[in-house]
Amino acid sequence: MATPVTTHSDTPAQAPRIHGLLAEFETPGDLMHAAAKVRDAGYRWWDCHTPFPVHGLDGAMGIKRTILPVCVFCAGATGTIAAFCLQAFTNSVGWTIWAGVWLTGYPFLISGKPAMSLPAFIPVIFELTILFSALSCVGLMFLFNGLPSLHHPLFKSNRFRRASNDRFFIVIEARDPKFLPKKTEEFLKTLDPTAIELVED
Repeated sequence: MATPVTTHSDTPAQAPRIHGLLAEFETPGDLMHAAAKVRDAGYRWWDCHTPFPVHGLDGAMGIKRTILPVCVFCAGATGTIAAFCLQAFTNSVGWTIWAGVWLTGYPFLISGKPAMSLPAFIPVIFELTILFSALSCVGLMFLFNGLPSLHHPLFKSNRFRRASNDRFFIVIEARDPKFLPKKTEEFLKTLDPTAIELVED
């Protein structure tokens, strides 16, 4: 049976001191079932917390595919173009002028090989493509996930400490348009959690 939460109002919680409601579950199956119901109820600002990856949870939550792969592809393409232009300029261009500044390349004829030789450019092109892709992937992943996060309201909950051990949680945040403390609590009770806790910001 869920631990009750005392609430005094059924109006939208706009005070910054309320972060949301935390529901605790014992098994991944219970969490998956509850997440599907929260998704179907139309909540937008909510999340699941598990001690290990749960296969299929993103589908149960209705999470759409991230734009991160597209961004990483664009970064990799930028690295490819940058590597080719760098080598083409340094190896194939004798001189040019840009913004009033003379820029000089180093076109050497070596063993009769062509100055613009794509096969010779491949190693550097490959390396810069990987470098740009890897750095953008890590950087954008941190950015999209809001990391690093040195503090979060959930960290003040003693119950939430088991999220890295053996418990599974759903948090519906107070900023959700459908969040009403009393009604949201009643809704979470229908999911049959082991406990419900009000989390202050």
